[in-house]
Amino acid sequence: MKKLMILGAGIYQLPLIETARQMGLYTIVVSIPGNYPGFAAADKVYYENTVDADKILEIAREEQIDGILTAGTDVAVVTIGKVCDALGLTGLSYEAAKNASNKFLMKEKYEAAGVRTARFRRVAIDEADLAGKLAGLRLPLMFKAVDTSGSRGIMRVDDETQFAAARENVRANTRLDYYIVEEFIEGEEFGAQAYIRNHELQFILPHGDYVFHGDTGVPAGHFAPYEQSDEVIEDTRRQLAGAAAALGIDNCAINADFILSEGKVYVLEIGGRSGATCLAELVSIYYGYNYYEKMIRAALGEDVSFASEMAVPNASKLLRSDRTGIISSIQNENTVGGNLCEIHFDYGVGDSVRKFHVGPDRIGHVITKGRTLTEAEETLKEALKNIKISVD
Repeated sequence: MKKLMILGAGIYQLPLIETARQMGLYTIVVSIPGNYPGFAAADKVYYENTVDADKILEIAREEQIDGILTAGTDVAVVTIGKVCDALGLTGLSYEAAKNASNKFLMKEKYEAAGVRTARFRRVAIDEADLAGKLAGLRLPLMFKAVDTSGSRGIMRVDDETQFAAARENVRANTRLDYYIVEEFIEGEEFGAQAYIRNHELQFILPHGDYVFHGDTGVPAGHFAPYEQSDEVIEDTRRQLAGAAAALGIDNCAINADFILSEGKVYVLEIGGRSGATCLAELVSIYYGYNYYEKMIRAALGEDVSFASEMAVPNASKLLRSDRTGIISSIQNENTVGGNLCEIHFDYGVGDSVRKFHVGPDRIGHVITKGRTLTEAEETLKEALKNIKISVD
């Protein structure tokens, strides 16, 4: 029986674990202790921090794993790179993983390779003359921790009075002594899922984002297809391919974020893993196959085809709370089936939940499909109306 190590046991790794079990694989799940659903689904669990690459490599050697993978998080990607390099497994390299997991290294590589991206500065966390350091950059600006995912440590500022608050937001979310500040590009934000194998893009699926506006725009759902001109779609492909080549990313899923401004596509960032917020499900529904299974087979070194002639419109949104508290009731008047693909509640009555600020604050999701995107979105709208979650 082949062994697959999965880093993380959260809601975005759970489908990966369940799919691997269904494929007859022995699943080894690694995560810090916590109330994570993936623990119960795994064959074996190690309670270790997924950023401890040396410890994870030691476990991987002892277990003689055949592949290593994660989904929905950047935190474990560097560890995956180190294990793949050391054990000769299929996946992105350690060097590429470091580039893809640090927004400063990423931006440097983009600029050097001519990838279209926003102008930026690297800033020390205790920079005394912040205004002087940022002179020459146009407001609004984005303050970004470089070592986080899920929109943590990111804040938009519109004037200098917000600089101090933005820096403290970064400080609270980073392990490093620096961060970046980049120009905010006015335009339409969208994303793409892709897979790269042997330096060739196997597919690229641009998708639209439903954005929650807090301290910054946070994706709270997605939809496909993302209707744009052939020129914009081709520009997206070029920029993604250029960004992947600049970072050295290969043999892995890609989660990409873009801004479309005045007809040009700008790369925000790309990660060497599949996206969160139901994005792997978006790919699966759109192309008519189990994307988790494809990623697993690729990580095991199998020859996998990601080609498909299907294109099924679909849409998803997170269930969110507007307050921090305890769930007192959940009412769901929906019946899953037809165009209503999935409803998932992460928590039950009596569980504590957080006010929504970033993706991990989610309390569930709804996924729909349709013959057209409009039909999928109408089903989604109706399904959300039929769900009532009370938080006290």
